[in-house]
Amino acid sequence: MSDKITGAEALIRGLIAENTDRVFGYPGGYIIPVFDKLYDYTDRITNVLTRHEQGAIHAAQGYARASHRTGVVIVTSGPAATNLITGLSDAMMDSTPLVVITGQAPSSMLGTDAFQETDVMGITQPIAKWSCQIRHADDVAPALARAFHIASTGRPGPVVLDFTKDAQIGLTDCRYTPCRYIRSYNPNPEISDTDIAVAAQMINASQRPMILAGQGVTISEAEAVMTELAEKARIPVAATLLGLSAMPSDHPLFKGMLGMHGNIGPNINTNRADLLIAVGMRFDDRVTGLVSLYAPQAKILHIDIDESEFNKNVKVHATVHGDARQALTRLLPLVSSRDRDEWIDSFDRHNRVEHNRVALAAAYGTDPCAAPNMGETARKVSEAAGHGAILVNDVGQNQMLSSRYFRFTAPRSIISSGGLGTMGFGLPAAIGAKMGAPERPVCLFTGDGGLQMTLQELGTVMQYRTDIKIIVLNNNFLGNVRQWQALFCHNRFSQTPMLNPDFVALAAAYGIEGEDVATRAELDGAIDRMMSRHGAYLLNVRIDPTDMVFPMTPVGSAVDHIMLNPDEIYTPV
Repeated sequence: MSDKITGAEALIRGLIAENTDRVFGYPGGYIIPVFDKLYDYTDRITNVLTRHEQGAIHAAQGYARASHRTGVVIVTSGPAATNLITGLSDAMMDSTPLVVITGQAPSSMLGTDAFQETDVMGITQPIAKWSCQIRHADDVAPALARAFHIASTGRPGPVVLDFTKDAQIGLTDCRYTPCRYIRSYNPNPEISDTDIAVAAQMINASQRPMILAGQGVTISEAEAVMTELAEKARIPVAATLLGLSAMPSDHPLFKGMLGMHGNIGPNINTNRADLLIAVGMRFDDRVTGLVSLYAPQAKILHIDIDESEFNKNVKVHATVHGDARQALTRLLPLVSSRDRDEWIDSFDRHNRVEHNRVALAAAYGTDPCAAPNMGETARKVSEAAGHGAILVNDVGQNQMLSSRYFRFTAPRSIISSGGLGTMGFGLPAAIGAKMGAPERPVCLFTGDGGLQMTLQELGTVMQYRTDIKIIVLNNNFLGNVRQWQALFCHNRFSQTPMLNPDFVALAAAYGIEGEDVATRAELDGAIDRMMSRHGAYLLNVRIDPTDMVFPMTPVGSAVDHIMLNPDEIYTPV
């Protein structure tokens, strides 16, 4: 008897060898052999049947980021493959490790415009870390092994395997061997002793240093050593959106979020610092503001595993090319302890102004009959969850305010679409996050616009009884665009008002409990009921449409040009 197996079975066995216990997918004609073989391994691998391929890839992103594992997506060809493009771009920009498997027409039909044939290689190569077409069954195991290695090492990212029908049904005796090395691919570069020495010298010589913590801190699991270094050298820490939760929110050296809607203290002091220590971040324009006016008094030390980020957006003075945890571990014994209390206190003085002038209004309303504020809703949900929940959010005002007012005590506590800003990301990402970290509460903040982009994934919540808490900040507008229209387009609200369905009734149709919240007086009780229920729950919180996100640095302004409200620019005392 032959011990040969099909390419489809070789794929499934390879996934098992990589300790994959869950994939997110949607079957179709050119991937049927894989799903048919998956049927024989349901005791080893669970397929999560989402309601749309975009939902599958966003769910895999949420799973990967919550679990620190590689997410896996399996879909068919043609429209199924093109439905993944948004998620691929999102994962590439946010460094999320995914192995994405698409079906494809038989090799003999490639280039003939066969039914549901699409040039997946041509489409995905610019937005994936690696793309490979598998045309022979013998190539399945080595291609899959390389895919996992590339996706999960160095700067993580998505990898695409385009799997022709004949390769799925063809026979092979190839045995799976995990990949540990690829010639010309160096995902973990050796860190230069000279670079470390220069970095330590810069830190020790600085009077006003600040650490900018990006998602690279979380990816490399460098949270503890970063905190230790900050404590030893007395250096304040601020975070990018995706870097939030790398340091506990209540740590005395953590000073808040950077960027357009970041905290006043770190944004003002970015342009007062004499040294910025950027760790695993890419100087996105939402963080820098106008680059020509960014950090004029500071030298910049950039630590990153991806050397293509060096000097890409801002000119830096020194670099450390390598893994963030390894680099910070090497730096720790070389940095000196010194008194920087006056510099640290300056952050707090700015942030106190923000608290008194902005945060109190946004998160501590008093009128019980008024509509709840977005900030106070996020703060109260975070308190009810004990500050230990994973925050997943969509994109827009809901994203900025939930990220600002949620409190974090543990790493990997925020999952958000950062670089691409993908509306519709939130709901499927929350499903994946809960499956990746089932022991942790998962709270999704979404807007009425973003929710309706992937609303069908409530069917996935229903089918898998996914225990997520969904908070809809509903203002019957595309709120973030409305804010810009109010501030910069003379209140011309072009195509931003929305006539919305009854979200609670829609949730009920999917067997999900929920309730409407129209006033501040109703908020506490509704949150308590939501958090006490086992299973999914939807709160439709009716927000005042004029509610805005402040502070705000307008596009094209310096990062320390900060609006406190529509009529006032912050003036440091």
